[in-house]
Amino acid sequence: MRGIELPAQLLIVCLLLHLRFVGLVFSAPVFTSVMAPTPVRYLFAALLTFSAAGGLGGAEVPLFYFDSVFSIALLGVREVLIGVALGFLSALPLVALRVAGEQVGTVIGFSMAQVLDPTTQTESSIIGQLEFLVGLWFYYHWNGHLLMIQAVMESVRLAPVGRLLPFPPDLIEVGTWLQDLFILAMRITLPFFCSLVLADVGLGFLARTVPQMNIFVLGLPIKVALGFMVLAAVLPLTVDLIYTQFERWIEFALEGVLPWSAAP
Repeated sequence: MRGIELPAQLLIVCLLLHLRFVGLVFSAPVFTSVMAPTPVRYLFAALLTFSAAGGLGGAEVPLFYFDSVFSIALLGVREVLIGVALGFLSALPLVALRVAGEQVGTVIGFSMAQVLDPTTQTESSIIGQLEFLVGLWFYYHWNGHLLMIQAVMESVRLAPVGRLLPFPPDLIEVGTWLQDLFILAMRITLPFFCSLVLADVGLGFLARTVPQMNIFVLGLPIKVALGFMVLAAVLPLTVDLIYTQFERWIEFALEGVLPWSAAP
């Protein structure tokens, strides 16, 4: 086997780093918008690669020995998977907001009122769309997108580009992360469930005491009004809760990179 010349070696390192950023911009909810064309996303990944290439000092560029093109392809798959893990895991609080909004919309009677999400071209609940957009706005306000890019640069230190280890040796704790995701969504929806259960109990007593009243017709506007009042009351608390979770989930994303950092 013959070592690759230094210019070609640097080119391969930059290409692998570019694949890591491609995985990020195509998986993170803050970047995956149909309003941003695919060439624009590739260009954005290339600009991030160009900006981050200066951090790959000569001491950080290992000497590569490739047996075949298949080895380089495996390294490319590895870099894409790292970028996807960073992009998806670091933005899971936004997914929790959407899941919570879908549940709240179902409870208060908006399950039939679906709107077209212009960012994903899919139908979603009105409340889920509202909470997701509020969370996305605060995500940019708190520089979450910059923290995500910084996490990619930190991943270069934790899992250097070009290690001949295409897949993680250990199973990533995906189950634990999904469990935390649903716990976060339940913490957001718990005030709605509690208040609406109390409303159902009150309507049940009203139906027993005044049987002439049509509870089904009366209950829907009461639930909708109560749901909006609870939403106005808990939305600031939800923002504070999400704020405390962003850096934690970025740390989880970096922990997801650690299995790729073992030496071959």
